[in-house]
Amino acid sequence: MSRIGKNPIPVPENVKASVASGILSVKGPKGELTLNYHPEMTVALKDNTIVVTRPSDSRTHKSLHGLTRSLIQNMVTGVVEGYSRQLEIQGVGYSVELRGKNLLLTLGYSHQILIEPPDGISFEVGRGNIITVSGIDKQKVGAVSAQIRSFRPPEPYKGKGIRYVGETVHRKAGKTIKK
Repeated sequence: MSRIGKNPIPVPENVKASVASGILSVKGPKGELTLNYHPEMTVALKDNTIVVTRPSDSRTHKSLHGLTRSLIQNMVTGVVEGYSRQLEIQGVGYSVELRGKNLLLTLGYSHQILIEPPDGISFEVGRGNIITVSGIDKQKVGAVSAQIRSFRPPEPYKGKGIRYVGETVHRKAGKTIKK
């Protein structure tokens, strides 16, 4: 049996979960999320825990078992604690500022980049050009963070660009002159 899929998901007291015709909805203090899970998986609510079961031991059912359980766990964690991702901007002349809810990036292009947050996502700008992307949906937080990073990924020679906090950039040596 799947090691991840067989574990029950505990539902905290301040979270309400309901299952109806292939749709699981979880409501907590930070918001509400819904998941339209695969019809072959069975999701049951028992004694403040959510249990995911699969119909057979086929390869696809095993894959869907662990995936469904992980998605539900991420939903429960999201509505209770939320998710956040931090990005750091490095480089001379690169800057970020918050205009209302929008993010204004100056990254060495001929124009500035204005990013509007999708529903459920919020931006914060800290000291030292650190951007914090936060929300209750883990997938959305990761996607928005990756989109922001894609505007100027870190380059290997000087290390300039947008990187995740804690990300290491493998540096390359520059050109050398033969003597």
